[in-house]
Amino acid sequence: MIYGIGIDIVKIQRMKDASEKWGRKFFEKILSDNEISYCYERSDPYPSLAVRFAAKEALIKAIGAEIAFSMKDVEVVNNEKGRPTILAKGKLEEFLRDKAIKHCHLSLSHEKEFGVACVVLES
Repeated sequence: MIYGIGIDIVKIQRMKDASEKWGRKFFEKILSDNEISYCYERSDPYPSLAVRFAAKEALIKAIGAEIAFSMKDVEVVNNEKGRPTILAKGKLEEFLRDKAIKHCHLSLSHEKEFGVACVVLES
């Protein structure tokens, strides 16, 4: 059964602007060290940064206003085949367990100016 669906779109230039204004400090507040490393291994890190930010926002929308949690409680990781998924930690992990959410499906995409993420929570 579907528990919730969320989608978010982020302008890639917004990530560039944040980086120019605040440097990596901005990303360190919302992304894990693993996420930051993954993005900066690319020749252009900003599309990857944008979709990870969008994934966290999409998850918030899929959950609704039921819980407040830190963006660092959400980590976008790739499996051995490169498929992105969400690793939940802390309060978010407890919430998902309490709500019997078994799967957190994630789709990411970026094209030219935008990064987009869609999250489907399945119980």
